[in-house]
Amino acid sequence: MTPPPAPASPLFPEDAVGTTERAGEAIDNGRGRIFPCRRCGADLEFSIGQQSLQCPYCGSLEELQPAEIRELHERDLDEMLARLTEWHEKGVGDDQAVGDHEVRCESCGANVVFHGTLTSSQCPYCASPLQRDKVHDAETRIHVDGVLPFLVPESRASTNLRNWVQSLWFAPNDFKKMGASGKFNGVYMPYFTFDAMTFTQWSGQRGDHYYVTVGSGKDQRQERRTSWTWVSGQFQRFFDDVLVLAVRGMNLKLVLGLEPWPLGKCIPFNPEVMAGFFARTYDVELPECFEEGRKRVRSELERDVRGRIGGDEQRVDDLKVQLSALTFKHILLPVWLLAYKYHDKTYQVMINAATGEVQGERPWSWVKITLAFLAAAAVVGTIVVLSQGR
Repeated sequence: MTPPPAPASPLFPEDAVGTTERAGEAIDNGRGRIFPCRRCGADLEFSIGQQSLQCPYCGSLEELQPAEIRELHERDLDEMLARLTEWHEKGVGDDQAVGDHEVRCESCGANVVFHGTLTSSQCPYCASPLQRDKVHDAETRIHVDGVLPFLVPESRASTNLRNWVQSLWFAPNDFKKMGASGKFNGVYMPYFTFDAMTFTQWSGQRGDHYYVTVGSGKDQRQERRTSWTWVSGQFQRFFDDVLVLAVRGMNLKLVLGLEPWPLGKCIPFNPEVMAGFFARTYDVELPECFEEGRKRVRSELERDVRGRIGGDEQRVDDLKVQLSALTFKHILLPVWLLAYKYHDKTYQVMINAATGEVQGERPWSWVKITLAFLAAAAVVGTIVVLSQGR
């Protein structure tokens, strides 16, 4: 009897995993893909240490098959946006890329359910790596250009997590002693990156502080004033690889904290590096991601303008930005995800699987915070009393 459909992973409340036809072996009438070992027939997994496929049973190593594209190239953004508009007008969509899909596991015969945007996973019954086919390179979807392979093994991720817990200020003592324990899940997250040449015209005001003496006798004191000067200018700046996450439901504060990424280590997309890991396809479309990228570019340019204005304070009155030479890439980046519990509350941790950077939710000790506040208030009070005595 066929086992019941696999439950969704708790780390992906709306999803479950996939590949292309450039490598591996298609199964279940082309709905899935596996990577069998040539020596013993077991399923290969991507080895982080070897940076190649390895059989977990016989230890056989197989080099990654070369991708069809030898080098990563930027793609014209305006051209792709026009193509997406054409698809939309013709009613050509990619609704089949997300949602619930079943793939029959060749190893044990179970039907594995992939939920939402999940495209690569493991069979929950026999742990065989399994991917959905024709998702990342579907005709009506934006193909994946590159992937940054997992570079940080799970053992190093565990060490970094322990160090992170010990470094937390105002954390409960029992939490620091117990640590954050849970199951690591390696997942490839979809991103769009954008390049743009910008030309910025700006005007604003520079504020310089100066002090004047007011009052007399015991009431004499120094007051700060600000002299404002109107300024303006223009400049060019090139933005390279502005990253925007292309899936919903993730903690964006943690995601942004994982940056920067060593994007120079990306390789042309190869589904073999996803063997044994989770992977997701995008559910935030390119135009929406580009708007988010545009906001980040504008925010960065405003910081540039404030630096050019100088002085002690700045006012930006007008900021005109022109974008040109717009290009993009669709890439997959590796993240270790972990959910742990403390006092019946669940916290999430993300670890950059290329650099080891840890970002996570954490509990606070309000007793420690209160004591620190009282100690600080006592120090301030002592300083005030001593100054009055003088």
